[in-house]
Amino acid sequence: MSLRKYISKRNFRSTPEPSGKKEQSTGSLEFVVQRHKATRLHYDFRLEIEGVLKSWAVPKGPSMNPSDKRLAMMVEDHPFSYRTFKGVIPEGNYGAGIVEIWDHGVYLPLNHDYEPIGEKELLKDLKTGSIKFLLKGKKLKGLFALARMKSAEGNAWLLIKHDDEYAVHKDYNSEDFTPASSPINKALKKQKQASK
Repeated sequence: MSLRKYISKRNFRSTPEPSGKKEQSTGSLEFVVQRHKATRLHYDFRLEIEGVLKSWAVPKGPSMNPSDKRLAMMVEDHPFSYRTFKGVIPEGNYGAGIVEIWDHGVYLPLNHDYEPIGEKELLKDLKTGSIKFLLKGKKLKGLFALARMKSAEGNAWLLIKHDDEYAVHKDYNSEDFTPASSPINKALKKQKQASK
C-alpha cells in the first residue's frame, strides 16, 4: 500500500488536493464516492483499507439496481484525507476539473459467507479479485461486491449491488441524485448553453 504513485502524479504547489499520508480512522472503516468532472464526468469510489483509500473510477456511477454491473477501473491509492476533498483542480494538473462528494459513510468488510472480517483478510480477498462489503451511506446502502474482470485489463472490475432490502429494481442513474445547485451541474449547464 503506497501513495508513491498518487504523489508522483501531482504538484501540490498548484493543486489543492491533500498531499496526504497513511493514516487510520479511529472508528469504523470509511468510504466515499466523489463525482468528478474532468475530461469526462465520472464517479470515484473509494474504500479505506489500511490507512489509504483504495480507489476505482466508475464511469456511469454506482447503482442500487442488482442487474447493473458497473465498470470500475482501479486507479492509484489516495490518501485517507482525500475522503473530504471537494473543489477545483486547476487546468494543467492531473485530473483537472471539479470534484464534489456524492456520498460517504462507513462500511463493513465481509467474507464470502457474509461474515464480518478484518482488513488483513479483506486485503487477501482484494488480491484474489473479489471483495464483499456492507455500505452504510446516505445514498448507497446494503451489500455490494467488487469483482475483478478476468478477460480484461488487471485494473478492470465490476461494482455490483446485491439483492437485499435496499436494492431497487428500476432504472438507476446516479445523476438523478445530484442537486441542480451542485458546482458540477452549474458548470455542465453553462457548457451546454455555450455550445448552443
